[in-house]
Amino acid sequence: MGGDFAPANVVDGALIAGRHLGIGLILVGPADLIGRELERHQDAADLDLSVVNAPDVIGMSELPVESLRRKRHSSVKVAMDLVANGEASAVVTAGNTGAAVMAAHRAFGLLPGIDRPALATRIPTRRRDTLLLDSGANLECRPKHLLQFARMGVLYAKTAFNLEQPSVGLLSIGEERTKGNSLTREAYRLFQASHLNFLGNIDARELFTGDVDVIVCDGFTGNIALKVSEGLVDVVEALLQEELSSTFATKLGYLVSKRAYRRLQKRVDYSEYGGAPLLGTARLCIIGHGQSSVKAIRNAIATACRFTKGDLIGSFKKEILSPTTIKP
Repeated sequence: MGGDFAPANVVDGALIAGRHLGIGLILVGPADLIGRELERHQDAADLDLSVVNAPDVIGMSELPVESLRRKRHSSVKVAMDLVANGEASAVVTAGNTGAAVMAAHRAFGLLPGIDRPALATRIPTRRRDTLLLDSGANLECRPKHLLQFARMGVLYAKTAFNLEQPSVGLLSIGEERTKGNSLTREAYRLFQASHLNFLGNIDARELFTGDVDVIVCDGFTGNIALKVSEGLVDVVEALLQEELSSTFATKLGYLVSKRAYRRLQKRVDYSEYGGAPLLGTARLCIIGHGQSSVKAIRNAIATACRFTKGDLIGSFKKEILSPTTIKP
């Protein structure tokens, strides 16, 4: 039931994933609303699909702590409980991020050695995709939390990007180690003392250069950076479309370069990835954008499926305390 276009986009995306991936699906929310959406799909009865009634819904603007306490049968809480009880392998949600993070934390618990979960978002760069975390799970952090985020980011980058030794950068207001606030300066010292492949501070203007594989920051900073990036992409696309259709010559040029333009759109389209994994919890949770399209929901479910088959959580449990990631 989460997201600005739920339940229609969620149901449509889930059913597409069910058809293409051959997986079982549980749709969680008010059964009558979900039932009406399913009536639009003639093949819904042929899929491995079930509906679990959850009459309460947490809105995008509601306070997470208060809402979870007041709405004990909310769709996001019921979904997390299904995974915690072994009835499902992963949760995919495009709803209230704070409520999803808190519900996952309560239902799943955290991996040993992890104090805070973190959202890991893939961002396109000039060279290759880079991982940004935390991108919104924690508004306030301590230096040790940033170190934990870096360790989880490295493990995830090894799986997602097939890298042997991912490089790490710390997002700050300058490259010098003395730049930044007390959080980033102390985190810099911890990163240097670790076994991470730490390349130093990353200035905000270097966010999309691809110079490092993992960029670490607190969730408040990361979410702002992410939203600014999304807004900039939208503006650039709109301005480019405007210019390309302004004269006959530019229209002709657009026709010639249409394939390249479409490739560019695909590279910067967040729906290609669908959602960000919440790293650090003992079960798998994928959190999507509040404005997730049908395509984004489908791809978020595909991501959950891939990480379930690859046992991402199991690999984290084995490696998170490894001496190769942090000095004793």
